[in-house]
Amino acid sequence: VHTRLTLYKRLSSTKNEKELDELQVEMIDRFGLLPTPIKNLIRQTRLRFQAEALGISQIDVNKAGGRIEFSKDTKVDPLKIVLLVQQQPQNYRLEGANHLRFMFELESADEKLNTVKKVLDILAATN
Repeated sequence: VHTRLTLYKRLSSTKNEKELDELQVEMIDRFGLLPTPIKNLIRQTRLRFQAEALGISQIDVNKAGGRIEFSKDTKVDPLKIVLLVQQQPQNYRLEGANHLRFMFELESADEKLNTVKKVLDILAATN
């Protein structure tokens, strides 16, 4: 248990994709195929890297959707956010100057992770 707890801590403190990939390989070498909760934690870490690169300071997700908080130095084009809200008002809503709410039914961890990835990809798109 102690070894796995140490690996959890290392996973949450990785700084970049390279460190994450190396740790994932180490975990597979030590423990074999990774269980779903660990795979999900790795996916969450990748999403954290993507969010940080976009200047997103926080993402909260629940069964009814989620909320994204943009930092003051976000790299996301504000026009992109406005257009997203205008084009899909049933799915997206602005809350104040720096929050975007997304509304989808998300029962499973997989649905939550996939939806966050989709939203981040939309916000990151350059066209």
